[in-house]
Amino acid sequence: MTHADDLRAWARGSYTIEAATELLLRAFGGRYAAPGNPWVHASEDLEGAHQVRAWIDFESIPEEVGVLSGGERRFLLIAASIAENIPVVLADVVPGLDRENLDLVLAAIAHAGGSHQHSDIRETPDGSMSLRPGYLESLHPWPKALRAVK
Repeated sequence: MTHADDLRAWARGSYTIEAATELLLRAFGGRYAAPGNPWVHASEDLEGAHQVRAWIDFESIPEEVGVLSGGERRFLLIAASIAENIPVVLADVVPGLDRENLDLVLAAIAHAGGSHQHSDIRETPDGSMSLRPGYLESLHPWPKALRAVK
């Protein structure tokens, strides 16, 4: 498994943690989800199975982002806020995000809200409700591809 696979496995089961983890994996070439960041942790399995367990300490992000650019700092604060109880003022963090990162944030909010798991419930002509099989698509799907960060 790759480091990204480890992080996704760790996040699985919590839409908010999944969304915030995907933000870090997809933005800025994934560098803010990489080992070496103070909020990214990994430990080797002591059983000798050579399995790495990775996780992100989203609560520590606000105290660690002071040296980054404004756009990077705003983006990371949004990720921390989605994952944990980190308050951010949207009027302070949303303006200034570039188009690609704004696209990711919108997808993360849709994922955190569970829009990819909403049932297709419709009202029939007689006023009753009908449940169609399967789930609706996400309100804002994750972007297919991003430009490479240079």
